[in-house]
Amino acid sequence: MNTYLQQQFGLENKVAIVTGASRGLGQAMAIALGEAGAVVVAVGSKAENVATTIEQLKSKGIECLALGCNQADSEQIKQTVATTVAAYGRVDILVNNAGTIKRAPAHEFTDEDWNEVINVNLNGVFKFCREAGKHMLKQRSGKIINIASLLSFSGGITVPAYAASKGGVAQITKALANEWAAHNIQVNAIAPGYFETDNTVNIRKDEARLKSITDRIPSGVWGKPEDLAGATVFLSSRAANYMNGHIMLVDGGWMAR
Repeated sequence: MNTYLQQQFGLENKVAIVTGASRGLGQAMAIALGEAGAVVVAVGSKAENVATTIEQLKSKGIECLALGCNQADSEQIKQTVATTVAAYGRVDILVNNAGTIKRAPAHEFTDEDWNEVINVNLNGVFKFCREAGKHMLKQRSGKIINIASLLSFSGGITVPAYAASKGGVAQITKALANEWAAHNIQVNAIAPGYFETDNTVNIRKDEARLKSITDRIPSGVWGKPEDLAGATVFLSSRAANYMNGHIMLVDGGWMAR
């Protein structure tokens, strides 16, 4: 990589927290940040859940740390950020990827499922932003990438809590960008389209639904986790210093239809 591109996109000496890093999108984003030069703190619901990600990072010579965190627990979120700062002295990048989904018709959706999804996908995202943001404000620098969704823009079917949470993630992203831009902190989001992950296994098993979704994607294919690598590194880098409050679609053209 030439000097200019390295200066713009390289992440050497940066410390990145990636939640939901055990597999799928989170794992791919963690590896991408590490390959760009960052130290990676891979967070799963339990530290052992990110063992495969840590193994891949170490095999590439990337410095990394595994941490467990229940995203519905405020104290565990505080401790995750505190442990990162204690280990590396700073936090430069936060990728808020951890999330959950529950499916049921709205009139049958239980309070328990609603509260679980909102606590993890919305409350947890805000609390991670808040705790990392405290350190970024002191540093006067930082990049936060929240993982939104196509359902930040549309309502979906039989996933009311997920749709509500991802709509909220988009608004948190904009609200924090407004507050923190003057402190050299950029807060953006990535809204993935339909990707081949564990969350979409049941959809892909339904041949009729699989066809209807695939037919709407202009590229004609579902995304793979590594397709988020470029967007993640870009939004984490100096090259994105003037981007703030943006929801970046990585969807094969789905929203353009």
